[in-house]
Amino acid sequence: MEIIMSLVIGVCYACAVFLLLQKRLLQIVLGIALLGHATNLLIFVAAGLHGDSVPIIPQGSEILALTAVDPLPQALILTAIVIGLALFGFSLALAYRCVAVLGHDDIDQITHTDSLDDPVSISNNKDS
Repeated sequence: MEIIMSLVIGVCYACAVFLLLQKRLLQIVLGIALLGHATNLLIFVAAGLHGDSVPIIPQGSEILALTAVDPLPQALILTAIVIGLALFGFSLALAYRCVAVLGHDDIDQITHTDSLDDPVSISNNKDS
């Protein structure tokens, strides 16, 4: 199972890097999201996929069972999912605003943001 998950993680990382190297903003945002998901899977697999019992200390015992699943990576992944969702939402809103103001989403054409401060140039960009 670890081999299959390693291959899936590798493909996710390869697709994320491919998307990050594109020229369109939406593809870059999707690459960032896919990179976060691949990292979450990597943490999950690094913690181990096998566990026979829940991570609860039984009554009368002072230690956790050796076959229990480690809860720390799961907590880290849950936190990373929430942060990744916030980052994805912010990046999507930023890309939408960039397309609304400039009229395109090509990274090569976005050279400076001086025109974003001038209301006259903003209205001229929307007309063209």
